[in-house]
Amino acid sequence: MCGIAGIYNLSRNTNFPVENGVKRMLALIRHRGPDESGIYISGDIAIGNVRLSIIDLESGHQPMPDESGNYWIVYNGEIFNYRELREQLQKKGIHVKTQSDTEVVVQMYAIYGSQCLQYLNGQFSFCIWDKKKKECFLARDRVGILPLFYSFENNVFAFCSEMKGLLSFGSIKKALNIESLAQIFTYWATIAPNTPFKKIYQLPPGHYMLVNNEGLKIEKYWETDFSVSNDAAYRSVSDTIAEFKELLKDAVKIRLRADVPVGAYLSGGLDSTTITSLIHEIDPNVLNTFSIGFEDAVYDETSYQLEAARYLNTRHHAFKCTADDIDKYFEKTVWHTEFPVLRTAPTPMYLLSEKVRENNIKVVITGEGADEFLAGYSIFKEAKVRKFWAEQPNSKIRPKLLSKLYPYMPMMKGANDIALRLFFGYRLTDIDDPFYSHLLRWHNTSRIKTFFSEDITSQLHKYNSRELIYSGLPPGYKDWTDLGKAQYLESSIFMSGYLLSSQGDRMMMANSVEGRYPFLDHRVIEFCNKLPDNFKLNGLNEKFLLKKMSDGIIPESIRKRSKQPYRAPLPGNFFDLKRSQCATDILSQDSLKSFGLFDSKKVSSLVAKMYNQKDIQEVDQMAITGIISTQLLYKMFIAETPDSNINNLGNVKIIYDDQAVSQV
Repeated sequence: MCGIAGIYNLSRNTNFPVENGVKRMLALIRHRGPDESGIYISGDIAIGNVRLSIIDLESGHQPMPDESGNYWIVYNGEIFNYRELREQLQKKGIHVKTQSDTEVVVQMYAIYGSQCLQYLNGQFSFCIWDKKKKECFLARDRVGILPLFYSFENNVFAFCSEMKGLLSFGSIKKALNIESLAQIFTYWATIAPNTPFKKIYQLPPGHYMLVNNEGLKIEKYWETDFSVSNDAAYRSVSDTIAEFKELLKDAVKIRLRADVPVGAYLSGGLDSTTITSLIHEIDPNVLNTFSIGFEDAVYDETSYQLEAARYLNTRHHAFKCTADDIDKYFEKTVWHTEFPVLRTAPTPMYLLSEKVRENNIKVVITGEGADEFLAGYSIFKEAKVRKFWAEQPNSKIRPKLLSKLYPYMPMMKGANDIALRLFFGYRLTDIDDPFYSHLLRWHNTSRIKTFFSEDITSQLHKYNSRELIYSGLPPGYKDWTDLGKAQYLESSIFMSGYLLSSQGDRMMMANSVEGRYPFLDHRVIEFCNKLPDNFKLNGLNEKFLLKKMSDGIIPESIRKRSKQPYRAPLPGNFFDLKRSQCATDILSQDSLKSFGLFDSKKVSSLVAKMYNQKDIQEVDQMAITGIISTQLLYKMFIAETPDSNINNLGNVKIIYDDQAVSQV
């Protein structure tokens, strides 16, 4: 994968530095592509790329033209079916010069225009410049695996793989978006196209954009559909398992295509172990696996990871993440996420990708997506139990089931019926609410907004972010099953906005590592979404189909273990003030009052509570992490300007129209 950036000056202001602007952006995202860089310049347009070489190492240089020379592409991602598409192009008489998937994309666009996206199986964000039309075409993959940010100010359009690039030149007045902060402090993510910064937007997953003299035009080309197929009731489990395995195995197989070694993350859970087992069936020689463990047994899954590695005979690399590691690298984590985070979980993922790169691996295959599309999360079971409880309020059994949903959460251990009813009873009877499955989570998370300053609280007085979600619901949503609705909310907001971003792309690409996700192959998603609910959540048995499919190919102890989501140690280490100078500085009264984001008195009380380790609740842990990360974000990107030294790019291949020259 790579990093891309570009500027299109529609104002025709000849003084606007498109070339230097793109260089500055690329310098800031060099970590995404340390192998080489290039820029194409034609009049008022400049598009550039920093490349992480994975396919066609020798001739896949960017920017790259199509056969006619009219279309020029900068591209971040992988098209996993590029070999088949290449053959299709050749049958049409197209002369394909390279073995790269980049050329396949630009040639497909030259033939099919925006319809080319329907042919692409992969993860991508790219920009194609049409010289004749003076038009930019930009697109992002179906579920938002890869990022694409843009701004359009004073008739100057700019885009970049990371927001720090757009903040590096003066056409954008730097400021946090207060409404976006409210979204993050409720949903863990912003609602696309919003970002934490004013005037900076993200192209939503499954969308493309046209930029020309008429302005911007954004269109949707794909969206998740959870309407169960008509033949779902007649499916046999055995036939469905066979079909599912064949499809998932092919998704794994095409994701092994690379001209560099490929590894896999092995968490010790059902998803990653199943994927690793399928890799083993296809090509045992590529099995370098990586895992992360913790000193605290509450979070550590090392025993399962080692059991899976032994069972599959992988070349396994394991390491422990300590509380000191999280303290040491959290600031760097925020630099790369560019988002406030409510958990320290991204930091160990940053360290894991660092270990991968130290072992000379550029590509890892992971298990993300199974929980969203095969109903693995406890929130799906929680919604089911809550609804049953609402319909039978006198049931004494259903509330007790709630204590079994989150066995890994300390607050659930030993909780009595009264405590469970109080915790899970929020808006219990609002079963007709379109967001019923997530009402409790959003309510609990939104409590951390009480730490906002008086000024921000006043600005948000009448703001209702749920209206934004409601207006974007897909056609037919109201007719989906309860599980389908819950899966949509989880995949479109949390997965895309947080899991694949703050814990995924950003933490991997910070160390120049590419992640690949077989469960997020659009064919696998579309297959799973048409299944009957009980093939996914069977009673309270999550990922029913995947467990059946993995029978005999992974250890039984892993196949039958209860779901334990990836979690990292809590941020108590921030408050050993002798060690954590970062937290001390960023939470000082001067910083809090200067930035104006949080109520300094409330934060001081929270810090004291955390420092004394007394009565610390889940909301406290989220609040302190969110406050620290937001303060850091403000310091890095608002109070200061990201350092974009263009000398960091080294040798850049500059293409002025059709003339290529080398330039430092």
